[in-house]
Amino acid sequence: MSIPADRRPVLDSVSKAIVEQLQEDGRRSYAEVGKAVGLSETATRQRVQKMQDAGILQIVAVTDPLQLGFARQAMIGVRVSGDTRVVAAEMAELPGVTYVVSTAGSFDLLVEVVCESDDDLIDLLNDRIRSLPDVVATETFVYLKLHRQLYNWGTR
Repeated sequence: MSIPADRRPVLDSVSKAIVEQLQEDGRRSYAEVGKAVGLSETATRQRVQKMQDAGILQIVAVTDPLQLGFARQAMIGVRVSGDTRVVAAEMAELPGVTYVVSTAGSFDLLVEVVCESDDDLIDLLNDRIRSLPDVVATETFVYLKLHRQLYNWGTR
């Protein structure tokens, strides 16, 4: 979902510092974050809540799907005829889909999925994704090993 440039929230340096603190450790207390950025615990909590309400920030537990019983992860390149936004919205609602992005290049969409097994991946591909009316073609990239996954890229 893209927000027009003139309506994007502008974060001040303190809010950016809060984001960076939480990217380093999302379990850090509001008191610790506040101390690091020069705010009270209450003011820090309020800023975090405002950023969450605005869709700027989510605080989540990042897991290893393999350790939770999801044996298959894959990225699926999707070619679409028609409006890619419509297909992206449909993909975003499918169970097992964790990431949908519109792209420029040989694929119109990239869709990341997490499945319990290869059979579940096949079912998702054939019964859900390829059956959508505007999906023309797919190419599946099965993950063999996750080498790096970071969420601490900071702010600008």
